[in-house]
Amino acid sequence: MCAPLVMEEVAKQISRRALLGAGLGLLASRAVAQAQVQGKAFSRAVDLTHELSPEIPLFPGAEPMRITTLVTVRQNGYYGNRIDFWEHSGTHMDAPAHFAERGLTAEKLPVETLIAPLAVIHIHEKAARNPDAQVTVDDILAYERQHGRLPKGALVAMHSGWEARWRDPKAFLNQDATGTLHFPGFSPEAAEFLVREREIVGVGVDTLSLDFGPSKDFKAHVTLLGAGKYGLENLANLAQVPPAGTLIFVGAPKHRGASGGPVRAVAVW
Repeated sequence: MCAPLVMEEVAKQISRRALLGAGLGLLASRAVAQAQVQGKAFSRAVDLTHELSPEIPLFPGAEPMRITTLVTVRQNGYYGNRIDFWEHSGTHMDAPAHFAERGLTAEKLPVETLIAPLAVIHIHEKAARNPDAQVTVDDILAYERQHGRLPKGALVAMHSGWEARWRDPKAFLNQDATGTLHFPGFSPEAAEFLVREREIVGVGVDTLSLDFGPSKDFKAHVTLLGAGKYGLENLANLAQVPPAGTLIFVGAPKHRGASGGPVRAVAVW
């Protein structure tokens, strides 16, 4: 029985007199809430978000997050912190404005784009052999041969296995002797393909950047964000998510003029 029918049946079984007497109004509301939960459209949820802390890996030059405790329950009767961080810290969003002068800032993104079909493209095997591996057009087409065409309004995520390095910032950045970073990302050609040939809302990666580490022109960023798409970086737990058939919920930042900001991303199916 679907949730609306369940709730209708609950309402029929509880008379107006019962609702007014013996405090059963509360019981009725609990029954309706329970019916809604039982009729939910998903059975599993996976958190795609790393914990945000001062110790996390950051793009070179970014200042670490600072957490300052201002009040405590013991001393003040309530607890609260002040937090200071670079917008692009932890699991976070790149809004179109991050690379496009007239692009939307995060708080102006249409809310419907923050709930999207999630397509996870696994390149962890080639990333294990080559830290500069990229998601290519061939990878996207191979995914579609197995799982069908990317759904309209999808968010396309790269799983490279890079999150295994998350607790070791040096390994996560993977800089060589010249200071060049080495980690996987989307190729410029794949970004162009997704923008021109598919109807996506954005892309996600389990690395520090939408572009692969050695990139100097950040062409994937420029292409995707310039087309009004958003990016999610430093995603977690993508290995736990099916390649197709899931939804992603993105708790996006909403401060004024946001070039991006930390998000809470959750996959459900």
